Amino acid sequence: MPRTRIVLYREADGTVPLLDWLGTLPEKVRTKCLFRIRRLADLGHELRRPEADYLRDGIYELRIGFRGQHYRTLYFFHGAVAAVLSHGLVKEAEVPPKAIECARKRKRRFETNPALHTHAAEI
Repeated sequence: MPRTRIVLYREADGTVPLLDWLGTLPEKVRTKCLFRIRRLADLGHELRRPEADYLRDGIYELRIGFRGQHYRTLYFFHGAVAAVLSHGLVKEAEVPPKAIECARKRKRRFETNPALHTHAAEI
């Protein structure tokens, strides 16, 4: 199975929400998040619970736990070979609908203009 290309979503103003969020995390949590992203690259659509899960409307989550806290990275697939990482959050009881809606909007923007919304650097 070919590796899945990992793309970071970039806003039109050049900000990269996932990188901004990762920069706020403790080092051990950030390391676990990056490991989970590598697993997504290795397995793509085959990555399943407990590491990833489908939420709704084409939006998925990478699931990371650390010391009782639940961290999530929301993403969507673009074609068969790319996963676009939208943003991250700390989850309470469930992923807030507002966070899913934000990822859905980013998915629509990305599909309209992938070049504008692709962050060029690797993480």
